[in-house]
Parts: sequence; structure tokens; C-alpha cells
Amino acid sequence: MCSPPPHSPEIIYSWVFNEFPSFVAEDSRRFISQETGNLYISKVQTSDVGSYICLVKNAVTNARVLSPPTPLTLRNDGVMGEYEPKIEVHFPFTVTAAKGTTVKMECFALGNPVPTITWMKVNGYIPSKSRLRKSQAVLEIPNLQLDDAGIYECTAENSRGKNSFRGQLQIFTYPHWVQKLNDTQLDSGSPLQWECKATGKPRPTYRWLKNGAPLLPQSRVDTVNGILAIQSVNQSDAGMYQCLAENKYGAIYASAELKILASPPSFELNQVKKSIIVTKDRGVLIECEPQGSPKPAISWRKGDKAVRANKSVSFFSTVVQRTRGTCVVMNGWGPKLARRRIAILPDGSLRILNASKADEGKYICQGVNIFGSAEIIASLSVKEPTRIELTPKRTELTVGESIVLNCKAIHDASLDVTFYWTLKGQPIDFEKEGGHFENIRAQASSADLMIRNILLMHAGRYGCRVQTTADSVSDEAELLVRGPPGPPGVVIVEEITESTATLSWSPATDNHSPISSYNLQARSPFSLGWQTVKTVPEVITGDMESAMAVDLNPWVEYEFRVVATNPIGTGDPSIPSRMIRTNEAVPKTAPSNVSGRSGRRHELVIAWEPVSEEFQNGEGFGYIVAFRPNGTRGWKEKMVTSSEASKFIYRDESVPPLTPFEVKVGVYNNKGDGPFSQIVVICSAEGEPTAAPTDVTATSVSVSEIFVVWKHVKESLGRPQGFEISYWKDTEPEDSVETVRTRGNESFVMLTGLEGNTLYHLTVRAYNGAGYGPPSREASTTTKRHPPREPPGNLRWEQQGSQVSLGWEPVRPLANESEVMGYKVFYRQEGHSEGQVIETQKPQAVVPLPEAGVYIIEVRAYSEGGDGTASSQIRVPSYSGGKITSAQSTLHSLSKWSSVTLLLALMLPSSSW
Repeated sequence: MCSPPPHSPEIIYSWVFNEFPSFVAEDSRRFISQETGNLYISKVQTSDVGSYICLVKNAVTNARVLSPPTPLTLRNDGVMGEYEPKIEVHFPFTVTAAKGTTVKMECFALGNPVPTITWMKVNGYIPSKSRLRKSQAVLEIPNLQLDDAGIYECTAENSRGKNSFRGQLQIFTYPHWVQKLNDTQLDSGSPLQWECKATGKPRPTYRWLKNGAPLLPQSRVDTVNGILAIQSVNQSDAGMYQCLAENKYGAIYASAELKILASPPSFELNQVKKSIIVTKDRGVLIECEPQGSPKPAISWRKGDKAVRANKSVSFFSTVVQRTRGTCVVMNGWGPKLARRRIAILPDGSLRILNASKADEGKYICQGVNIFGSAEIIASLSVKEPTRIELTPKRTELTVGESIVLNCKAIHDASLDVTFYWTLKGQPIDFEKEGGHFENIRAQASSADLMIRNILLMHAGRYGCRVQTTADSVSDEAELLVRGPPGPPGVVIVEEITESTATLSWSPATDNHSPISSYNLQARSPFSLGWQTVKTVPEVITGDMESAMAVDLNPWVEYEFRVVATNPIGTGDPSIPSRMIRTNEAVPKTAPSNVSGRSGRRHELVIAWEPVSEEFQNGEGFGYIVAFRPNGTRGWKEKMVTSSEASKFIYRDESVPPLTPFEVKVGVYNNKGDGPFSQIVVICSAEGEPTAAPTDVTATSVSVSEIFVVWKHVKESLGRPQGFEISYWKDTEPEDSVETVRTRGNESFVMLTGLEGNTLYHLTVRAYNGAGYGPPSREASTTTKRHPPREPPGNLRWEQQGSQVSLGWEPVRPLANESEVMGYKVFYRQEGHSEGQVIETQKPQAVVPLPEAGVYIIEVRAYSEGGDGTASSQIRVPSYSGGKITSAQSTLHSLSKWSSVTLLLALMLPSSSW
């Protein structure tokens, strides 16, 4: 037994075995009831001996409480024999639960052997949504519905027998509104009936409250079930009412307020002193809707005289215009009122048919109830009806022309007139019509519609409506627009061949000008857009709906469309037909530009311009290359299967270089062989050069440059395309060779980017398309040593008029640097990129300053390895020009290639330059 302490709300039970946190595990032999908290063991085993503590936990706060320990021991006076099940835990005889909730029913039995628990529903099936928990000791049914109710039975069974328990599950529902109350306003003396409806199980009962107190039956007040009825309401009945629906499980309320209206008649401000204008012989309805409670009684006067009219419950059939609270102009009436020209309608309105001048005047409507009265005055004027003239009535125009429609109104002079224009029943938007329409109001009673540069879309019926304060009249004119034809209907390909397509289409709309001809157009992946195609017949007249397109290319996908033309112009094209491919045919186009190409020795290289896919005429397209040596009879033919091929190479070791061949190239596809190109003469490949260049000379120019010159003897076999120079350092292996190529017959080259003071070896050989010739004899040279890295130091200067005298300390080269040959003085005017140079062998110089300004001067030593490091710059101002006269200095303007030109002049024989 657990014997839990007082608690709220639910608690969860568990049992600790011997010490925390060792919990008792539930199975078919052990069960903890979540209703009582008790622990049941159907058949005790030796392993069950120990101390048991009941632990309860609050489901909301998670607070825990432990019971005192309860020991379990085994008696030694005997052994318990087998016995039939005894149900110790079961659900109540009557289980009551709310709809939509979850119910758990417990059933556990003691017994030896351990009993098995099974469940059933008497006269039904256990719901499929049900779940069996704790070795089937708990039946859980979620989301209860009314059809889940019934008698449930649990059975405990073992080999010694079985035992059962039955209990009833009852489902109840809380009351739920089906119909509620609504706030209500009633005139004093009116009847009231309110009804509220609710569902629930058990069925709800109803009670009524007024202002929070029970509503007791009276002579005028009756309450039956959910209905409240009051025969004739008065001010004492006003208040807040509540309908209470309840059963044993709950109650719900519906509330509504009842207001009793009691007020004298009154009219809205906009209903007072209205002026009504109507045209002669038209009907008019003057409304009278006073507000008041009880509903006011209505009477009418014209001036001081009462309006004599019969009240009627009939109706009018068509309302043309209605003005809130005042006037309705009628077009037709129901049969009962048609005989009465003046009548007061059931809603209090005054109706006058066939108005005339005699009906003009002031009409007064009076509303009266027990609390007072109120009046409304309406002034009625009867005018002559408005007439309209719209010209011209029917017009035919051509696209691009203009027209003016005139609308004239004949109306009562006292009425203002407004004109409205429509096209095809829709108002014309003058702001959005692209400037085609203009509304011209030249006179008060006339308006013109100007239509400029008319389009096909502007054809139709134009309406002019004249609106006055009394009436509205309208008229229409028809405008036909002639223009280019519309697009023809869907184009269908009826038949297709290798070069023709038979097409049909449905006629285009002629837009009021007969179609004179049709034009057939085609488009393919190879055309620049749509192109007109030749047809049979050559001219397609406007009454034709089919034609044949001819001179199409075989095996090409085409789309077709049709364009219609009439005397006014050419219309839009039809929607393109579906894409369709013409049939295959033997190719008819031979390759063009057949020529030869360079190749290797013993090769004949034949090239051509491939035939476009447009002219291949079918699948399996390829080329037939035919060739023969000049002067022979038989052709040798080779097949090239690629449609994109543009070259064929024939190799024969027996063919000498530059042997002339007659060559032609043909075409074929799966349908057969096509034509050959014209015969051209092509020579076989030349031979590679056989002689090596001679007299190869290498000259060191600077620290990083070597100038190479050679001679080449012309030979009959092999025409060199150029020469290849191979060079390498003396200290590097042969595979580190670098190469430089020349093109044409040039017989010299400048090697650059070399290392200073380094021995280089080099060879030269000729090459052409057939290959390389033999290399020349090896030539060698050593690059110059580096120029001195030390800059001229201790630079001194003295200005003497228009010149500057400079002096500096001589530069001493290191052992691995080239000897100083002299010095270069660089000077330029500040702000200029170009300058001048003075060369001198001595560490001094005179620099002229020919123009006013600031000069920048620096000095470098030079040697055979090039220019050394520059000195620091000096800036010298000059104030006047002058000429230098010193014989120790020389002014030079050097060009980049002057030294190269000099070398060529010195090294090449006169016959070479």
C-alpha cells in the first residue's frame, strides 16, 4: 500500500527497491496502479525480498515525497501452490469521461502461474486508436468520441482458470452553442422572439436572465426551452439578456442587448428642401423616409392642398435613375399601378407618372408618431425632354485617315449639358489612347470627337451620351476601318518532298478591303530570319488557300508562314507552322577552295572548304578525295567519312618531294555520290633542308647580349622557313639547351637575357615544314664582364654663365668588372622626359645650359659591359642660354640601335648589306 499524502493536482507513482535510484520495473508479474499508487506482485519470487519505498512526484512542480520503507520477507512454513487468477485492480463499474479526452482503464490480477490479461468490448470492437500499456494491464483510449462508449471487459487467465471484470464507459459532452443571440433594436410595441440552441450530452436545459437576475414568466413574457417571446415590447423590457444552457458537466452563456426605440420623426439633413428636375412625360418618385420610433405615418401635400392618391402594394418594373432620399425617375410600372398616375407607395414615397407642367410645385411629406412630427420639402420642375443628333451615322475610312464625329443636343435652355463618348460600349479614355482621340467642345450644345490617324482597332460603334440634370439621351454611329489584312490562320504542311512542301491555311480577315495575294515565307537554321520562297503557282491570289513551296534544300528543317496583302498594305504574318524536315537526296554541292598544304617528306596534303550542313542533303555525308600524278590516267580515291573534315593526308615513301598531282574532291551521303570539284594541281611536300649553315660567328655585345651571324647556301631540296639557334652555357649539360627561331631568310640574330662574363656555345640549323636540317659547326664566345657597380663619387660643379663645369672622382672597377672606358654625363631640363648625353674619357666635363630653367645632371662610368651605376643627381638653375666651346667635351644624341648598326657594318661582308 502506498497511502499517498494529500495532493493537488495529479501525482505520478513509482517504487524504489532497496535504495535510490533502483526502481521497480513493471512487467506481467509486477504492476503499479496510477490510481492508488499501490504495488502488486502477482507471484512473489526470492529476488523480490527487500525493502520497498513508494515515491510520489507532483506532475506540475516535480516535487517528490518518499514513504517509509516496507520490508518484504519470505515465510518458511510452506510453499504456495498454484491457484486461479484473482483480479485485485480494476476500473470502476461506471467510467465517465469527456469527449475528446483520454481515458485509462486498469486491470491486474494475482495468480500462480502469472496470469495473462486480455480486453474486449461487449457488443462491439475496441477502437483501433486504443493502446495496451504495461503488459496489457492498462487500456488507453485517446480522443474519446461518443461511439467509444460501451461495456468493456478485462479477463485474467492462467492454467488454473480465469476471472473477468466488466465496467461501462460513458462519454459526456459539455454544452456547445449551435445558435446564439444577436443584439436587437425594436420599436416600442413590436413583438420580440429570441431563440438559443445548444448541444451536449446529457441534453442541456435552458434558463433566461435579465440584467443578471432570473427572468420570471409574466403575462407578456413567455420562456419555453430556449425561446424567449415578448408580445409587445416597451421601455421596461430594455436591458441585457442572457440565455443559460447547462447540463451536469457545465454551463455556457449567450448574451444580447435589447434596445427599445422611442423617438419623434426626423429627416436626414440632406433630405431637406430638395430641388427635383424631370422631363415631360417621364415618371418621378419622391422618397420620404423619416426616422422615428414607432414608425411614423406618412402624408403628402402640394402647397396647402393634400395630395389625393390611393395607397397601393404594387411595384414599378424598371428604375432609370435614383437620387437618395428624394427622387426616382421611372421607365415602367407594374400592372396595378399603371392606371394610377399619382400614388403613395407602401414605403411612403410619392410616385407621379407622365409628369406635366401642371405637376410643378412644392411637395411636402409629413411623418407623425406619438412623439411628434417632421416634414420634408421637395421642389419639382418639369422640363422639355432633351434630343440628340449624331453625325455622320455610318462612315468607311482607311487606316491612317482622320474623321470628326459631331454630337448636337437640343435641350431646355435652363439645363446644363455634359457630353460623354464611348467606343464599343466602353468610355473613351482620352489620356491613354496615344493621341488618336480628342474631345472638342466648340459650343455649349455641341461636341466633336476628333479621331486622328485611325487604326483598325478603332473600328466599331461610337456612342454619344448627353447628360442633363433632368434626363440622359444617347445615340450611336458606326465606323468601318479599311486596313491591311489580318494574319492568316494556322499553316498546315500537307505534303513534303526533298525540295517541295505543299501548304494550306485558312483565309485572313480582309479588314474591308479584299485580299489581292498571299506571300509564302520559310525559315531554317541556316537562313537569316524569314525569307520569301518560290511557289507554284508563282502568284498566290487572294482566293487561294493552298500552294507549293519549291526549290527547298533537302534534309533541312523548315518552318513556314503566310502573309496576306490587299490594296491598302501587307498584314501581319500567320503563326508559324510546325517545324518539318524535307526528305533526303543525293548531294549536289561539291567542296570549294581545294588546295594543298605543307607537310612532311613523302606526304601529299589536300585541303578544302567543308560543305555546309545546309547542302549535305541527308545523313551519312562524307567526302571522296581523288588524286593522280600529272600525266597518269587512273585516279586513286579515298573516303573521308567525317562531314566536318577539311583535310586529307596521303603518304607514300616513293613520292619524291614537290611532285605535282591532279586533285579533285567529291561528296556523298546515304542516297549516293554527288559531284566532284574542279581539278587542281597540288605538289607533294618538300624535303627538309640538307645543308648546314656556314661561317657562324658569335660576338659578345654586352654583359647580356651575343650577336650571331651565319651564311646559308641555297639548295634545290628544301626551302628553309627560317633558322633555329641553339645555345648553352659551357658549364651546363646538353639537355639545358635553349633555342631561338628566326623566320624567312634573315641570317643574323641578337641573343639577349644572358649572364655576364660567361662562356656560351651555339649552333645554327635551317628548318621548314618537312623538318630540320643538320646543325652548323659549333661557335663560342664569352659575354662581357659587368660594368663597374661603384658610381662616380664626390660630384663637384661650378656654374659659369650659361654652362656648368663638373668634376668627380674616378671609378675603380673590381676584379670581376670590366675596365672603365670613359664617362657619360646625362642632363635634362626638369619636367622633360628626354635629355642629352656628353661622353668624356676624363673625370670632368662642361655641360651647356642652353635655355632658362632647372637642369638635372647625373654621371655614369661606362665600359664594354655597358653603363655603370649613376651618381647622385644635382639640380642646377640656368638664367640665360649660350653655346659650349670646350674642345674636351662632345655632345651626342645616341639611338638604341646605333651600336647594333655599327656591329653589322663591321662584321658582315659588303655583299650582305
